[in-house]
Order: sequence, then C-alpha cells, then structure tokens
Amino acid sequence: MYTTLITAEQLRALRDAGARLMVFDCSFDLMNPAAGEEQYHQSHIPGAVYANLNTDLSDEGVVEPDGTHHPHADAASGGRHPLPSREKFAMWLSRVGFANGMQAVVYDRQGANYCGRLWWMLKWAGHDAVAVLDGGLQAWQAAGGEVTGVEEAAHFQSNFQLGKPLRRLVTGDEVAASLESGRQTLVDARAAPRYRGEVEPLDPVAGHIPGALNRPFASNIGADGRFKPAAELRAEFDQLLQGRDPATVVHQCGSGVSAVPNLIAMELAGFGPTALYAGSWSEWSRNPKRPVAKGDR
Repeated sequence: MYTTLITAEQLRALRDAGARLMVFDCSFDLMNPAAGEEQYHQSHIPGAVYANLNTDLSDEGVVEPDGTHHPHADAASGGRHPLPSREKFAMWLSRVGFANGMQAVVYDRQGANYCGRLWWMLKWAGHDAVAVLDGGLQAWQAAGGEVTGVEEAAHFQSNFQLGKPLRRLVTGDEVAASLESGRQTLVDARAAPRYRGEVEPLDPVAGHIPGALNRPFASNIGADGRFKPAAELRAEFDQLLQGRDPATVVHQCGSGVSAVPNLIAMELAGFGPTALYAGSWSEWSRNPKRPVAKGDR
C-alpha cells in the first residue's frame, strides 16, 4: 500500500501486476478552468479518471438570481473551492467506480498543486491507500510510461463506504479562536507577494491571517519536479517553525488546494499528520470582522 508518494516505476509495477488500482488525473488551471480537462483529453495515463477541481473535488453550490454564488448548506467548508460533504464525495467516488479495496494514485502536470487535493480528500474520507505520483505526468513520461488521448470507458458503479477521517479539517472559527491563544501555527502556502498583501489576483482583500508563517507550496518541489528529499524538507520546516510544535500546524492557502503540498511535505519529512483550513484566505477575507495582516509578519 502506498500512502504518500509513488514513483513512476512503482506505478508501472502495480499496473503490470494487475493490482486493484485507480489512477486520477487532477490537472487544472485556476486562470483557465477548462484547460486541465483539455490537457487530460490530449494525453493522460491509460485508464486514468479525470477529477475536476471545480466540479468533482469542490461543492459547486448554487447561483442566486442576482448572480451571487453560495455553497450548498451541507458543504464542509467555505471559500472559492468549498469542500463537498463527505457523503457527496463518497457518491462521486462510487459513480466513477472507486472502491474501498483499491489503491488510488493521483497526479497532475502542475507540480502537485492540484492532485494533493484529492489525496487529502481520500484521507479525509477514511481511505489511506492513496499516493501522489511523484513528478506528475512528466515523470511518468520520462520513465517511458505510455500516454493516450482516447476517451476512457465508463467504470461500473461501486459503493464506496466512508471511514473515520484520517486527516483533520479546521474551520475558520477555530482559526479565529486560536489567534489569541496561540494553540495553532498557521502555515500559508501562497506566493510571498500575495502573503505580504502586495498583490491579490483572486480574493477581495489582500494580506494574510495574522501570525501565519509563509511557505510557498512550490518550495517543496526540487529542480527535477519531484518532492525534495525528506532530510531537506525536515531542515526547511524546522527553520520555518523555529521551535513551534509541529503538531499545532494548520495549513492554508488561497482556497485550500495548494496548501496540501506543504502538508504532504511535512509527512515526508517525518512529522505527523497536520491539519488543513480548507476555507483558507478566500473564506477568511470575505468576513469583514476577521483581522488582516500585511508585510512579512
């Protein structure tokens, strides 16, 4: 069972052995939401299922007559990419044919920015056998892996059963309550200019949650497109945390998606599982009662 990363060679061995396996292509582009699915149709690992960030891995919500967009009442978080309820997520997994006894492998072609979302959601659904393809589609192709542009046949529906969550989801209210107590250590995965409040291309307010530490998610990926070695990640997070208890870490970003590579990196570095504030800055910044910080602190 693979539970964090899997190499292209290990994935090929599983496929050759006929393992119970489902591969998911999570390619996406925030600035061009149709691009990821187009990339999938052009080339993907044979048999891979496409997982769309907006429609499969987020609560699509409802649009009011005035154009306002709201998540459904049962959504598990707010923000630009609200998590669907665990029950709705299980229904989607069942619809695409994913079953509890399967190994899941997730990948994208954007430096693990998007596939981590599905990795985390499967853990949250109680499914531990999920791994990120280290290096993404690029690593698969570099290792001689086949790709195809053919339309995949639909899978028979399964009956995925939810288990006890294996990763912790934190709400905005919990984050707000911890600001004064210091019980949590926020790690913001956005690029430094967004964290500092110098630019804000997506959300209504620029800045960050007071006290949050900044570690852009791309910091976890080496020049070869794969996650950095565990020892290197460990040293970098030790430097970031400056003695803070790793168990108190809560990861966030703009909408709870690109925060996950930081969470995965901490696990690779030997720290235990940490929490995710999925609503992230997009949820926080829409509440005028919540404080905003700018600059490097």
